[in-house]
Amino acid sequence: MTQIIYDGTYEGWLTAVFEIYEYKLNDIVFAKKEASATLLFSNNHLVTTDIAKAKRVLEGLKPRLSSEGFEGIYKAFLSEVSQIEEIMFRFVQYVFSSSKNVEQDFGNSIVLDLKKATRLTRKEAHRMEAFVRFKLTKDQLYYGIIEPDCDVLPLIENHFKKRYADQRWLIYDAKRKYGIYYDLENVAVVELQFNSKFNSAQYLTEICDDQEEFFQSLWRKYFSSVNIESRKNMKLHVQHMPKRYWKHMIEKIPEIK
Repeated sequence: MTQIIYDGTYEGWLTAVFEIYEYKLNDIVFAKKEASATLLFSNNHLVTTDIAKAKRVLEGLKPRLSSEGFEGIYKAFLSEVSQIEEIMFRFVQYVFSSSKNVEQDFGNSIVLDLKKATRLTRKEAHRMEAFVRFKLTKDQLYYGIIEPDCDVLPLIENHFKKRYADQRWLIYDAKRKYGIYYDLENVAVVELQFNSKFNSAQYLTEICDDQEEFFQSLWRKYFSSVNIESRKNMKLHVQHMPKRYWKHMIEKIPEIK
């Protein structure tokens, strides 16, 4: 068995695919950044990300897939589901070995697994576009914190850039410890370490605009007023707005006293 050790980026994974074919590596398993201690007797192949090699793989895939299928591989990568790199690689092998488009061959378990991962990422990105709640700091920066199941920041940045083009904002993924920052012109990736008491009443008072709590209170009252108690259906509510998102949603957080 050969462990393919890459840097955890999509370009790094594409480079790894190129080198698997280049060096005719077999019985492979992927590892991010360092070798897995569970595979003591495997050979290790260290991949250095090479954009030229990555582009070669993409150029080989593009004519064999629809635009949706081509983008779907990247979305599957962002899903971070277990063994997704191996699933993606076996899908790529199937694509290259077939003379026709294989995207709809759901009788093949690899095609189906890749489709499920792609759908998961797409669904999570759509939810984040709806569930991000911004707060305003004293220096007029709108910030929102999310913890999505998938790494969706690369997919949602255009949505927020278009929707909030006249405001500076930061969306931070607390699970992956990075964010995207918009400065009224461009979106940049940033890495931050937030205060462990970031959501405490004292800390929010220190950094938030003087009117922020007032507007949050208005939003909670509006949310409460549009919910008709007699028609409440918590099962359906949780289905559309899972509880794992609630801690970063203003309407679900009790007012700070």
